[in-house]
Amino acid sequence: MRLTTVTLLAAVGVACCFSSTASASVKVIVVTRTYDVTGTSGEALVASMDRNGPRHGFMARAIAQTNYTKTWNFDFTKTKGACRIKQANGTLNLNFVYPRIASPVPPVLEKHWKLFLDGVTTHEETHGRIAREMMAATDKSLTGLTVPDDPQCSKTRREANRRIDAIYDEYEGKQNAFDAREHREGGHVEYLLDTLETP
Repeated sequence: MRLTTVTLLAAVGVACCFSSTASASVKVIVVTRTYDVTGTSGEALVASMDRNGPRHGFMARAIAQTNYTKTWNFDFTKTKGACRIKQANGTLNLNFVYPRIASPVPPVLEKHWKLFLDGVTTHEETHGRIAREMMAATDKSLTGLTVPDDPQCSKTRREANRRIDAIYDEYEGKQNAFDAREHREGGHVEYLLDTLETP
């Protein structure tokens, strides 16, 4: 029996900050961790993921999870009262969580698990790719931004923040649309669970 509370999940945390510190354009820091699951059947492994997987809301658990935070720092230049972002320096912290079998399983189940985990990894890495694309789009939008009559760069900061928020919303829409396709009835997530649970 499939446990419907088990899902794949992309969660996003956003932290934006501003300073005059310059670094190399966009930096991506990736951290991957695992949690243990046990069982000698596909159904038992699904049940173990439902018990031990990362939190999805207050009650539910996820199969796997992608979350990220982003920060932006700027190198400003001022000319004749105008403020310009010479370089936008972004950091994307990508965090992945995956299940890991912690006890021996039958060879057939091990084969099914590999197919299952490959699919789960592809799903989560797609969330990571969309996050990277968001950072690249933000970098392109911010670098060279110039606001006249802004000697303190306050208007430039506000416009930069507006652009960051707008691009984030656009790419959050892409994240949600991807999840909706993957989680629909008969979709990829259901296929992955069927692959794992097939005797």
